Amino acid sequence: MTFDDGPNDPHTFKLLEVLSKHNVHATFFLIGRYVRQRPDIVVEIVNRGHTIGNHTFTHPLLTLQPRPRIRDEIVRCSEAINDAVGAHSNLFRPPWGGRRPGLFALVRELGLEPVMWNITGYDWNAPSAESIQHKVAPKLRGGDVVLLHDGGHKLFGTDRSKTVEAVDRILGECGDRYEFVSIPEMMRQCGKPQLADSERSP
Repeated sequence: MTFDDGPNDPHTFKLLEVLSKHNVHATFFLIGRYVRQRPDIVVEIVNRGHTIGNHTFTHPLLTLQPRPRIRDEIVRCSEAINDAVGAHSNLFRPPWGGRRPGLFALVRELGLEPVMWNITGYDWNAPSAESIQHKVAPKLRGGDVVLLHDGGHKLFGTDRSKTVEAVDRILGECGDRYEFVSIPEMMRQCGKPQLADSERSP
């Protein structure tokens, strides 16, 4: 499971409790400006054994940005994460999954590895936790990367209570059939699942 747009208070904390309940480690793609705002949440994510990835500093749509702005967004986010918890993973996810020719080459020049997804819960506008669960659980086959959100790119404090409840439901429903691991652990076990190998549009 992967979560975008955090850190976020209180929902990242609540999500961490759910993940601990199910003994699951996840990957969090964090927005740098929120990392600067609440480094304590980032420390707690790491202390719980989860992986942190770069999700840019302000969450712009990178397909519309010049190369220097893209580089700055990625570098500033990495600096914020390093200041909060030291060197962590080399994972990167573009906001909205937006990419254009040359983006992933730049990302790799900066020492990062792009990570996409193949299942999403559409939790940013879901009517209920059940609707998120029904968009994720039936699609799981093993080797999947699930996209959900613990925060919101427009507002710190975005309500993600439905996502937190949905994750509890999904792990309760599927935890006996599948092992949920962080992206680095998945890479160790299976290679590079849903890592962006090409420059194709999503």
